[in-house]
Amino acid sequence: MTLYRASIRAAVIFGGLAITVNSATAQKRYDPGASDTEIKIGNTMPYSGPLSNVGTQGRAEAAYFKMLNERGGVNGRKITFISLDDAYSPPKTVERVRELVEQKQVLAIFGIIGTPTSASVQRYLNERKVPQLFIQSGAPRFANPKEYPWTMPITPGYDDEARVDARYVLETKPEAKVGVLYQNDDFGKAYLAGFKQGLGDRAANMIVWAASYESTDTTVDSQIVTLKASGADVLFTAAIPKMAAQTIRKVYEIGWKPLHVMFFGGRSIPTVLKPVGLEKSVGLISAVWDMTPGDPRWEKDPDFQAYLAFMKQYYTAGDPNDVLNFTAYSWAYTLGHVLEQCGDDLTRENLMYHASHMKGFHAPGLLPGITFNTSPTDYRPIKQFIMHRFDGQQWVPISKTVEISAAH
Repeated sequence: MTLYRASIRAAVIFGGLAITVNSATAQKRYDPGASDTEIKIGNTMPYSGPLSNVGTQGRAEAAYFKMLNERGGVNGRKITFISLDDAYSPPKTVERVRELVEQKQVLAIFGIIGTPTSASVQRYLNERKVPQLFIQSGAPRFANPKEYPWTMPITPGYDDEARVDARYVLETKPEAKVGVLYQNDDFGKAYLAGFKQGLGDRAANMIVWAASYESTDTTVDSQIVTLKASGADVLFTAAIPKMAAQTIRKVYEIGWKPLHVMFFGGRSIPTVLKPVGLEKSVGLISAVWDMTPGDPRWEKDPDFQAYLAFMKQYYTAGDPNDVLNFTAYSWAYTLGHVLEQCGDDLTRENLMYHASHMKGFHAPGLLPGITFNTSPTDYRPIKQFIMHRFDGQQWVPISKTVEISAAH
């Protein structure tokens, strides 16, 4: 399979610097972490600590870069992927990132997971003008090129997804009484804020109750009972997978039948819906942009087949049905694409230029018709969604592609 094109032409205009690059003839340009033979990429992952299960992403990414190197690397250069354990602890993230930048001399930091960890090094990396690429958090602060031009997310904005969900509610149940379950932190509050933005001036009347929970809580059963008692006939859930599963189960057990709109982290068939019971999940609504492993719809899709072949050969210890592994495969592929676009100009400015000029790029795992699109003033790669409904076996599309604007 041909992963990348052989020849590159790029016009580099970033941070007021204008350079025309023809990769076939231009002089090679390197920043720390790049050379004729190597590109160093730094990463931190929670290989230990409360989110150690998420560490599978770092292992999948390392496996992807191993495969890429065996196929010739990026424009003849091998990727050296240095991934360190931050235990999902912001102080440790700071320590590890400083080590990667100051001692390991990496070209860029890639794929940090989480809002608090990514935020802990955002100012540091921007002050040093080191790319902080493809953060796995949809918090709005990471898509703010005016204040943080060296920081870019990869996942859709939490508020963007919530705005699409709210639009769906307005279109299908304009007289709805809405209950919201959200995590009491920046993650959950971003979803709540986005949902209110999507409802506009009707939010105050439509949202009859918003119940929060702490990430350390053992159950959300009492919140679900309270939300039902509020009279809500629509439930919007922005909760981590564990709490999303509890929500689906409790809603079913108490005989509540709201229109249930679920954020993306609660729609995994193998890890959330099956353990709860597929029959309890019928009718769930979600704004979707990516393929879900374990969904029968994608069994014969070429992108998914390529991913399965990769897992079988390069990451045998990983579960191919774990969406974290498919996500890691897709994000690593995207980084490889952006690096390839840089040609022989492997400077940090040029890397950010190409990351901020993706146009119609379809990474594996994105739904057909959904592509990455960025600009110097809009760092959100994904601004397209397709509403889906779970029918008891798979997620079925129920809308055309929904575009979300930059306006909030």
